[in-house]
Amino acid sequence: MNVTTPDSVIEPQIADSNAPAENKFSDVSATGGARPNDPRQQQGGKPPRQGGQQKRDRRDVHGWVCLDKPVGMTSTHAVAVLKRLFNAKRAGHAGTLDPLASGGLPIALGEATKTVPFVMDGRKRYRFTVCWGEERDTDDTEGRVTQSSPNRPTPEAIRALLPQFTGTIEQTPPQYSAIKIQGERAYDLARDGEVVALAPRPVEIHELTLVEQLDNDRSVFEAECGKGTYVRALARDMGRILGCFGHICALRRTLCGPFTEEDMIPLADLEALCDRAASGEGSLADALLPVETALDDIPALAVTRADAARLHRGQAVLLRGRDAPISNGTVYVTVGGRLLALAELGNGELIPKRVFNLNGLTASPVRKEGV
Repeated sequence: MNVTTPDSVIEPQIADSNAPAENKFSDVSATGGARPNDPRQQQGGKPPRQGGQQKRDRRDVHGWVCLDKPVGMTSTHAVAVLKRLFNAKRAGHAGTLDPLASGGLPIALGEATKTVPFVMDGRKRYRFTVCWGEERDTDDTEGRVTQSSPNRPTPEAIRALLPQFTGTIEQTPPQYSAIKIQGERAYDLARDGEVVALAPRPVEIHELTLVEQLDNDRSVFEAECGKGTYVRALARDMGRILGCFGHICALRRTLCGPFTEEDMIPLADLEALCDRAASGEGSLADALLPVETALDDIPALAVTRADAARLHRGQAVLLRGRDAPISNGTVYVTVGGRLLALAELGNGELIPKRVFNLNGLTASPVRKEGV
């Protein structure tokens, strides 16, 4: 499928800065490795040493896990837990999900971190509940009340308002957000009692619908939106226009780029799989989705082994002949059905931008049910 993609692939920030293993081309990826750490026994920091034993070296793990994040867990903590669970060298997430929220948090392991920007630029879908009558400084239930009203909106008034919040709109981020202001996070400044002026910015709301009216005080919505949209700000702004004020009291992400609810794995299921893998009854590879899952909307291009060797060394390849592709843009390159590189294709020349080294633990060919 041909879609608009970034002009270049940006190396994302990841939770661990250890350099990857030497990028060495290999026909077959290994699937072995040390047994994973159990996150229930390691709640933070470095793994404990018992009986003078040295800690195990972390291993190469490559792929995606779409965690069904529970309410109360931060995105950073979720990445740390999965990194320990897989005993992985590198990990990072593809878009912060508030502690208040549950649902899809795609976590990239190993070489999948190179594909994070493609997920972050994708659409997100949320199901959320707005409580009317109060505005809070955090725009959710955890903040203090700043304004209140006895008024309550009718379903008809809400539906009439929704077109104003559909399409490209100007949105002012919440005071409690991760936006940086002169090098400091807005939420840190807000916690210190500072009121900062955050500039409105354009965001894209593809769809916003009223799903259910639970009672006079609570309405359930679904929204599909683009990068950088704050659902908490939607609740705040709708409440102000309706004259009743409002804040988020429940939030769940049901779509994040190519990852749907069917891809989500609860943390308890991952821990159970960890136990089975430790006893030799399963493999954590069953929980992984392939690295190229993030590249679902990008065209794939198969090359010969000779061309693959050149691309793997960072050299450009000229594609000539009757079967040479005529399209231009970003493609992901495969050899023998295996992901090799992200590259730019133009005028018959294939220029590698990111080369993948998938030696280590990777996704099973078919992820088993009942993970």
